[in-house]
Amino acid sequence: MNKVSENPFKNRPVSDMPLIIVCVFFVTLYLVSNIMAVKVIGIFNIFCFDAGTITFPFAYMLGDVLTEIWGFRTAKKVIWLTFLCNVTMVICTQIGVWLPSPEYLTDTGDAYNSIFNYVPRIVIASLAGFLLGELSNAWVMERIKQKTQGRKLWIRTIGSSMVGYLFDTLPFVLIGFLGTVSTNDLLLMIAFQYVSKLIIESFFGTPMAYAVVNWLRKVR
Repeated sequence: MNKVSENPFKNRPVSDMPLIIVCVFFVTLYLVSNIMAVKVIGIFNIFCFDAGTITFPFAYMLGDVLTEIWGFRTAKKVIWLTFLCNVTMVICTQIGVWLPSPEYLTDTGDAYNSIFNYVPRIVIASLAGFLLGELSNAWVMERIKQKTQGRKLWIRTIGSSMVGYLFDTLPFVLIGFLGTVSTNDLLLMIAFQYVSKLIIESFFGTPMAYAVVNWLRKVR
């Protein structure tokens, strides 16, 4: 009986797998953040912020990892890919809004429509902030890396995020929530989101960036 020869490439490691993993989580975190952003969280009726603020800094952390390991050109390509994925999400969920639901599922249909009718505005706001924020973040991180000669990763992650979050938070909050909340709440959202994103980035995102970068340098 003839023995079928096995594909010699079948069990070879995929050299691009680390990049694929980072890209998948990068895109997923942005999509999740845009859906979570529909809900506004209030703390003691003083501070207001969208729920996506919690997950958003981790997407930025992966953006830092992309720039650190693969460079600005690759990061820019992934940023544009994520942009297209967000647009695809809006188109698909909007089709779901337009399609009718049976009478016995009216409540479910209304809940879906309530969430995803608002998502396009959030995504438009997010896309404007995303492109401005992520591209400036990646560009600044690359420049800081050149100035520091590749040393002190924490300076690059936090320093670039200080610029990126500014260009992201302003257009996102203004486009996403102008006219839906009071001016005072709008200003508080901008200030609180910016500060809270930096805090999450500094205490959680940066340590994770160190861990991911060290892992990638070993497996690449």
